Amino acid sequence: MPPVSFEATQDWNNLDPARHPFVWDDEEEARLHALIRPWVPPVLSGSAGRWQCEWWCEEQVDAVVRERYGSWAFAWRWDLGFGGHVNGWGHVSTAVTTPEATAARASAALLNWRRSLEWLARRFAELAPPPDASPEDRSWYLERACVRLVTVALDSGTDSWPGQSARLLRWFLTSTGMDQDEAGRVVEATIGGRFESWVAPARPLLDSVGEDFAVELTGHLPYRDHRERADLEDFHDNRR
Repeated sequence: MPPVSFEATQDWNNLDPARHPFVWDDEEEARLHALIRPWVPPVLSGSAGRWQCEWWCEEQVDAVVRERYGSWAFAWRWDLGFGGHVNGWGHVSTAVTTPEATAARASAALLNWRRSLEWLARRFAELAPPPDASPEDRSWYLERACVRLVTVALDSGTDSWPGQSARLLRWFLTSTGMDQDEAGRVVEATIGGRFESWVAPARPLLDSVGEDFAVELTGHLPYRDHRERADLEDFHDNRR
């Protein structure tokens, strides 16, 4: 099965749990393990062999997972340390061991990824402006959505958080129905080149990015009197 294209990964519709049903039970777990175990080499390369057998095994397991579950599963092995959003699989040096342990680790990573997508789906719905919001109110919602999603990436603690931020914002915008090309343009116009790896943005920069994101989308500055939204602010701050 050919790799999922990078272009496809930018569109939340290809990942949205609501669009891609998933049933996990003992029977499905056993079936996935049975499909994975034959691809684990009986003798591994290890560091002396530059993990060649392990890398090959990972590619075969990836093909099994993507063929069985479709586009939403493309990032099942995206560990936090490699620019992803969840822990689970990790480097092949520790992920590929015995057939049973490797299969168990792959299924755990897949479930972690699915739970991450389900959490993001709920978060996007919470952060999206209400349909009847005024232009100023919509701008406020979008500013706060941007700040909070960048904070999710920051909380991962990896140097790849700027890329994670851009990815989350593109997913958020496409979750609202925006075309993925337009979503990419908005994100690039808002945060392109403004963040640095391993450098947490100062609060003024983070707020500025959020404001620019909102203005780019609505043409209106966010409504500034947050006192009327204190309860909503507290709710979202506690949802990290």
